[in-house]
Amino acid sequence: MWIADQWKDYEVLDTSRGEKLERWGSYRLIRPDPQVIWDTPRGKKWDKVNGHYYRSAKGGGEWKFFDLPEEWMISYRDRKFMLKPFSFKHTGLFPEQAVNWDWFSVLIQDAVSSGRSVRVLNLFAYTGGATLAALAAGASVTHVDASKGMVTWARENAQLSGLADRPVRWLVDDCTKFVEREIRRGSRYDAIILDPPSYGRGPKGEIWKMEESIFPLLQLLAKILSDHPLFVLLNSYTTGLQPAVLSYLLHTALDPVHPGNVEAEEVGLPVTGNGLVLPCGAAGRWTAKE
Repeated sequence: MWIADQWKDYEVLDTSRGEKLERWGSYRLIRPDPQVIWDTPRGKKWDKVNGHYYRSAKGGGEWKFFDLPEEWMISYRDRKFMLKPFSFKHTGLFPEQAVNWDWFSVLIQDAVSSGRSVRVLNLFAYTGGATLAALAAGASVTHVDASKGMVTWARENAQLSGLADRPVRWLVDDCTKFVEREIRRGSRYDAIILDPPSYGRGPKGEIWKMEESIFPLLQLLAKILSDHPLFVLLNSYTTGLQPAVLSYLLHTALDPVHPGNVEAEEVGLPVTGNGLVLPCGAAGRWTAKE
């Protein structure tokens, strides 16, 4: 498992009865987690929290807040992220992805130090965690997400992190349609990052279903990789898509065009209260063969 264990402003404090207790900077939140199927004793640290997301038996849920600001900021290394709880339990950041940010940052830095310019395409780019990491490492980035609000949020994070002047394009678009246009335009990228949802809609109502849509998209992406690509990163939070599935997807979609090496693992966060590691989805990493 790849473990995001370098955080200072975030930690999973404990897990029990379908929920996780987290520290986000100075604030503590309780959020549901379907992986937490054990019933272990809860200590006093569970009693004083700033926010609690309650899952509804009818689907969805709602927040209950206790002295929590509307938004606040945390940092990872030299990047800063604005947080604000919103619907479906999210805060605007997936902290487990830091382990992937660190991995590809080294690849980009090594390439840039050797004199290469590195173009990165970040699809389903959300609030910009991966975009900021790539910019900080020295790449130019095309950031694409179907939600205008998420793209605006990502730009704000870049401003907070002192990266607003770096070479980046902020685009509100359906990811598949954008890639199809990039193929027609002859655009090429040295690295591609995908963090797709299990289910989603594009800006014009386009439907995305991970199981149906991801393989055709990967086949399209093979056509816009540069002649000397660095990596492709595929994340998945979809239940049932194990690391081996991600590995096979990347191999079969990309290798006919660019033979590569693939690693795939679960991604997790350490739990300080019990020494366990909480699984948080999976990731596949493709790198070109030298």
